[in-house]
Amino acid sequence: MYSFLDIETLSPNAFNLRMFCQASGEPFSGHLMTAIDRTAYPRPGSPLTVEELEARYHLNDADLFFVHGKASSDAGRLTLAVLLKCRQDLGYFPALCAIHIGTVTHLAAQLYLASVTPLLDEARQKTMLHRYRTAVRSHLGVLPFSETAEQMISATVLAAAEMMSDPADLINRAIETLGKASIDLPAFSTLDRLVNHLRTQVHTRMYMQVTARVTSDTAMVLDELLAVPEGSTTTPFNRLKQAPGTARPETIRLWTERLEWLASLIDPDPLLDGISHTKLRQFASEARALEVSELRAITQPGRCYTLVLSLLRQVRAQCRDELIEMLLRRVRKTQVAAKEKLKSLQEQHRGIEEKLVGVLGKVLETAKDSENDTDVGKRIRALLAKQGGIETLSEQCETVSAWHNNNDLPLLWPIHAKTRSLLFRLLELMDIHSANQDRSLLEALSVVIEHRSARRNELDGQLNLSFASQRWQNFVTKRRRDGVVMDRRALEVCVFIHLAAALQAGDLFVIGADTFDDYRTQLLPWPDCEARLAHYCEALDLPKSGEQLVTQLRHELAATAAAVDVGFPSNAELTIDADGLPHLKKLEANSAPKGLSAFEMEVQARMRERHLLDILRDGTSWTNFTRHFGPPSGADPKLARADQRYVFTTFGYGCNLGPVQAARHAPAIASANTLRRLNAQHISTPKLEAAMTDLINAYNRFALPKLWGAGRAAIADGTHIPLRENNLLGAQHIRYGAYGGIAYHHVADNYIALFTTFIPCGVWEAVHILDGLMKNRSTIQPDTLHADTQGQSEPVFGLSRLLGIMLMPRMRNWGDATFYRPDKSARYQHIDRLFTREIDWRLIAMHWQDMMQVVLSIQAGFVLPSMLLRKLGSYNRKSRLYQAFRELGRVERTLFLLRYVANPEIRRTIRAETTKIESFNDFLDWITFGSPVIKSGDPVEQEKQVKYASLVANAIMLSNVADLTETLGSMDRDNLPVTPELAAALSPYTRRHIRRFGKYELNMDDQPAPLMPKPLPFDVP
Repeated sequence: MYSFLDIETLSPNAFNLRMFCQASGEPFSGHLMTAIDRTAYPRPGSPLTVEELEARYHLNDADLFFVHGKASSDAGRLTLAVLLKCRQDLGYFPALCAIHIGTVTHLAAQLYLASVTPLLDEARQKTMLHRYRTAVRSHLGVLPFSETAEQMISATVLAAAEMMSDPADLINRAIETLGKASIDLPAFSTLDRLVNHLRTQVHTRMYMQVTARVTSDTAMVLDELLAVPEGSTTTPFNRLKQAPGTARPETIRLWTERLEWLASLIDPDPLLDGISHTKLRQFASEARALEVSELRAITQPGRCYTLVLSLLRQVRAQCRDELIEMLLRRVRKTQVAAKEKLKSLQEQHRGIEEKLVGVLGKVLETAKDSENDTDVGKRIRALLAKQGGIETLSEQCETVSAWHNNNDLPLLWPIHAKTRSLLFRLLELMDIHSANQDRSLLEALSVVIEHRSARRNELDGQLNLSFASQRWQNFVTKRRRDGVVMDRRALEVCVFIHLAAALQAGDLFVIGADTFDDYRTQLLPWPDCEARLAHYCEALDLPKSGEQLVTQLRHELAATAAAVDVGFPSNAELTIDADGLPHLKKLEANSAPKGLSAFEMEVQARMRERHLLDILRDGTSWTNFTRHFGPPSGADPKLARADQRYVFTTFGYGCNLGPVQAARHAPAIASANTLRRLNAQHISTPKLEAAMTDLINAYNRFALPKLWGAGRAAIADGTHIPLRENNLLGAQHIRYGAYGGIAYHHVADNYIALFTTFIPCGVWEAVHILDGLMKNRSTIQPDTLHADTQGQSEPVFGLSRLLGIMLMPRMRNWGDATFYRPDKSARYQHIDRLFTREIDWRLIAMHWQDMMQVVLSIQAGFVLPSMLLRKLGSYNRKSRLYQAFRELGRVERTLFLLRYVANPEIRRTIRAETTKIESFNDFLDWITFGSPVIKSGDPVEQEKQVKYASLVANAIMLSNVADLTETLGSMDRDNLPVTPELAAALSPYTRRHIRRFGKYELNMDDQPAPLMPKPLPFDVP
């Protein structure tokens, strides 16, 4: 477990900027400055909308009193007002010439100036401006940047550099620190130089620490990783970066050998001891992105070894994860194959079953026709002999009855036996431990391993099989005259199946793995949670104890149920049948506004034709989203025409053309190798997410999307993505009936894509339902989440409640909808038949602290909801934490169901919002015209592929909203009908005006006008 509290920081006085400048003459000679637009350093030159100006540059009465009291002339008052509001908004005093004229005009209008007078001159009126700035600082209670402030941010940056590598992130941390301390920001160059020096200092200490621990023998092994062995065509270092294939026996064998090889090299943990987990992950990412030649070219002592060791450490953990995943998949495949075999046998024996029924019918007829038992016996024996004889019929009867009760357990062993030796070899390399006091499964596993080569099929003695169901226990144990024995083969299959379930649930964990390590070590310690608890509960209006939470929930559930019961007679759309199942009448579709068809035709006719490449160019011109792309070290790219090549890389991968096809159509922009290199080394998953956030924020500045949704809700859903059968995550999806994976999207109610991830088939989508909202860093922050029927898991409802998210999934059937009473004694006149069970309030109160520790760990960014929900699956019913979240979720789910059946507006809203995600999926199909198949077998590349597509989608939506806003304004000027109802029927997914094909050219000099969202010709409701 890692946190900032664990960091051993350098002294805050380790570096003084002024002393360094005096000593070296030219500060930081040779340093490449971080691009300012990659940071959160505020700049004054951007045009703002009317709403933004009103929110950020409004002069209240106190501001006006101050301005008029400190300045006497119009120019002085305007200048003082500009300095005041810029200091409040930006955190420093910018050069007056850099402030956008629109901002100055807005302030002049509030001062009732007849015209925008020139601001004071920086050169001629220094004394006056200095006096004004001093007065503003005194009025706002802020301080100028000083040596004390420098020491403060030095301490902050040194601590943060233990966890972060990107200079832009460190600069942002320094800006945040100065903002909280109410201190002026210094010039960006000052921050940049200070941060880069401190970052270098921290990295150098880490590199030297590793160098001091590396012996000559260790150095020889590391050097050999970067050299091509005799008789080989590639280096062992490239072998480290290999991606796993499908969970076939040959892949398991290869990956087992891979882990043995990795374990035989070096144990990197002692050499990297003292370096934070996040830093090691960043170093590993940097090493993975570099070629062998680039690693060899590193001259800084210790850096090359540190990067390689960090990658080796990560690859070992990932290899364990991948092998465990292969184990889980083989076990699931064995279970599926057994069920299919059972079904096949049942089909094969259907004729025998029908024949036996026919024989029984004839026996009954014979019994009816005979008057005495002797005659019946003779005639039945003759009949049975005629039908094949008693022995043959008995065998047929045993065959049919063996598979009649869906008993697939006897069929598991022959399937499991084909790969058992590989799975045992895999387990030999794993150090598996229990996450609780129950060690019965591990003890059974040791018995199975001990007798894996035994010839006898029966084992004497008894074993604790409490981890297994009674059905399994009956199958494993056999009663003999001399006592109880165990079927060795049945025991082995039983243990492997339950071992897979326990690893998936987190009841067992693997030392040295990543995903399958002990998840409890990733939680925030409770003392740290207590420090956050009061503020978190206050922000979300949550009770601060388990007893208070139970009181609140019990009252809310009782009040909601009573209200629904009272309103039932007037609810003509709801009926309840004799079994207690609710039935709702189908909602009538909303009618389209009058004149919509003509309106849409006119809008489409006025939309300017654009090429998709030009849209991406305009998107980065407006938001500079490509500033996030660059080398993994965080340095600025030393790349000619970087922006053009980044845009084209986004286009090639986002449209799924791939580097070869994209380069063929635009060889003048970049070669296929260049595109591959940029994708591998300069563009990562977090960088794509940051670029998406820029486009979302720009989109959110427009008024038009607010007609489609307020941004308070999001819709989550998955869509099938075909894959080549060359990867670990791919599988045959039952629902889609095809091989591939799932692209899981979170789309805001105003259509923009907030988050996208790639998950394997077979994983319950509800596990990932909350991740998108937790990882969303945009200005659109939904607190309501719609989903398909997959989103109805009780633990998900419980976790959502404590995270402040209202979960509102679509209901397709009521067969599994259980309503819970707030109390055993609660009875209702009209809706009582709905309720079939009661809430166990004791569980919620007892485990409130455990649940809040999970929630606060998620809120602090230590874990993702999907990681916890994967452990809280329905197969983990023994977990007390699962039971607590499930019970809380039953309360929240019942509240939702009651509101759903009582309020048609809720049902109408859910239906309308969930259709948006379907439109988005169709939009993505249009964008990925290069191919519907993801060709890479690397899970990292699969994740990036779906994020590229969503990035392109958001760029198109931003362009469309800008064009639609302009189009609506031009139609209004031409006196054509433009109403909120008509505009609300539009969509940013329109694409008839966009060209995807033709000759690919990208002129980065042809820049669009600055993005200045214009008001709509009507008020937004």
